[in-house]
Amino acid sequence: MDFSDVSLVELRVFREVAERGTLTAAATALGYTQSAVSRQIASLERAAGAPLLERRRDGVRLTAAGHVVLRRAVTVLDEIDATARELAGLPAEGGTVRLGWFASAGAVLLPRAVAALRRTHPAVTITTREGSTPALVRALRAGTLDLALLAMEPPYRPLDTESPSLAVQTLSERSLLLAVPASHPLARADSVDIADLRGRHWIAAPSSAKEKLLGVWPGLDERPEITHTARDWLAKLHLVAAGCGLTTIPAALAAAAPPGVRIVSVRGGSQERRRLVLAHLPRPLAEPAARVAEALRTAVADASRAP
Repeated sequence: MDFSDVSLVELRVFREVAERGTLTAAATALGYTQSAVSRQIASLERAAGAPLLERRRDGVRLTAAGHVVLRRAVTVLDEIDATARELAGLPAEGGTVRLGWFASAGAVLLPRAVAALRRTHPAVTITTREGSTPALVRALRAGTLDLALLAMEPPYRPLDTESPSLAVQTLSERSLLLAVPASHPLARADSVDIADLRGRHWIAAPSSAKEKLLGVWPGLDERPEITHTARDWLAKLHLVAAGCGLTTIPAALAAAAPPGVRIVSVRGGSQERRRLVLAHLPRPLAEPAARVAEALRTAVADASRAP
């Protein structure tokens, strides 16, 4: 079998496996059985004349040949999908942009950007997906996302080790802030000293060996007392409003603080800064994606100007 005879179904299955990281997850996403996915991958590998996936205990990893096939498959499938949209009668100036975003972006940044774009460019359709940074990066590489809005913390390592590197634009870089109950003594000033944070109760995201503890001020010289755990940022902020403890908050989320929460800065100690970045494949953005990127830049800029 010559590689020029491979089917679009095989390419779509391969792209899904590359994005999901396991045959099982790809099968679930596609509505196939795992054996059907395995057969499609085996057929594609026979056509390529080389293994495309390295099977590992924790999933699969692309081989050198797999990276070549994925890069070309993304281009082919994007063109086929674009043709289908044009035939469906979408206006030439419009199009669908697939955007991935990190959890807290959905509280302020994403709604603002989407609302603004609907007013200024109604022909552009945005579909969105929340996810972790590794999942969104895999989706970018697989071509199932056009853009990803991500949060980064020091030391700002590359998003992955693949080549060529993803195009990454920094939208903002600001220090963490602290959310305290409005009735708390720390709420009396616009800033507090890090020494004032010792012995406090904290509201943080559940942690594991692979996850950094989010919600506790970084660099505290004591073991923090965590009284409540929650992954959702708004849940943590409402717990703060109820007087249950303190939590850290990205500057871009300050506008989402509910009544009963005071946002203050912290003096001294670690002043870790958080970057908001926009990532995409290293090629020029199509016009609809460029418009979405501009709407996100404006939303981030507006949030950065907020007190």
